[in-house]
Amino acid sequence: MVKTSSTALTEGPVYVPGLPREHVAEKYGIPLDEIAKLGSAENPHGPSPMAVAAIAAADPKFDIYPDWTAKPLRDAIARRYGFDADCIVCGAGETEVISMIVRAFCGVGEAILMHDPCFPIYRIFSTVEGRVPMLVRMGEEFDPMLDAYVARLAEKPRIAFITNPHNPTGKLLDEPEVRRICDAADPGTLVVLDEAYIHYSETDGMMHLLHDYDNLIVLRTFSKAFGLAGLRVGFGVSANPELIRPLRNIKPTWNPGHMQITGGAAAVFDDDHVARAVATVVQSRKMVEAEMQGMNSFRMVPGCRSNFFLTEIVNPDLDSTKVFNGLLERGVIVKDGIDIEGLGPRYLRVDLNLKRHMQRFLGALRDIETGSDA
Repeated sequence: MVKTSSTALTEGPVYVPGLPREHVAEKYGIPLDEIAKLGSAENPHGPSPMAVAAIAAADPKFDIYPDWTAKPLRDAIARRYGFDADCIVCGAGETEVISMIVRAFCGVGEAILMHDPCFPIYRIFSTVEGRVPMLVRMGEEFDPMLDAYVARLAEKPRIAFITNPHNPTGKLLDEPEVRRICDAADPGTLVVLDEAYIHYSETDGMMHLLHDYDNLIVLRTFSKAFGLAGLRVGFGVSANPELIRPLRNIKPTWNPGHMQITGGAAAVFDDDHVARAVATVVQSRKMVEAEMQGMNSFRMVPGCRSNFFLTEIVNPDLDSTKVFNGLLERGVIVKDGIDIEGLGPRYLRVDLNLKRHMQRFLGALRDIETGSDA
């Protein structure tokens, strides 16, 4: 029998995505348009209209290979954010860029620093690639434990991931805190600032720090605020082109494809679509926070600055899987905390979305709290 090179490839943890609406509709007989999909952090208003229009008008060139460096997309990103195109690498989603970073900058058996809990892909990619996750446990109310994180930097991990806003908690580090991490990192440690959800924090993010640190890369995605999760487009940027060159050399040669390049290059300038999504999320965040204050079995973990938040289950007779399934029966999809390593059975991760979807979520929680039937 042919065997894989590592048991981690067959026995290690796998990423658990949010369930599709079709699964819930088929199992529970709920109309698709009534289901609140709150488990994948998708844009409440769908894809960028500018991206949709650009793709519709484009010559698909299905028979021709794309530019292997995604130059038209890199040029658009460079114009939007003020960096040289040679300082940008693109991939089929930000997750592909993360995998490239792990392979390019960390050897087998070497350490990668991250929070616990964290975006599961950091830990999964590290494990299956034979790298060693170095975990800093978050504190009470998911305090980032900056002192502890900085202390572990003294051990000179090869890569240090910072997610801002943090996934799965939605917490946001401010600039002095991010600078403290960058200042503490050894020159041989690559600091990766993952800003997948930064638009929802109502800040501009911290790409400007790239000019101060030549061991820093910032990651962005088109999946969230731009609404292109199904197109699969992401990128990394650094003011130091020496960090980008190995990533471009290690990436799958023909990723991204023509339509990904076309859609991303248009969407990056679609400020109106992003602003609309952010406004919806911020409004829903305030509504949900106010409504959950009156619940006895559930609590919204404070400090969210993203398009998702944590629901803590404070009723000891309930756990995350019981509530997760109860929500599914009522047409609401969230993320079960047991599927996010380091989070556990007292929490759910819940997206912020359109008002009607959030009202369905709140109503379902009240039903579960009172023991009402679905």
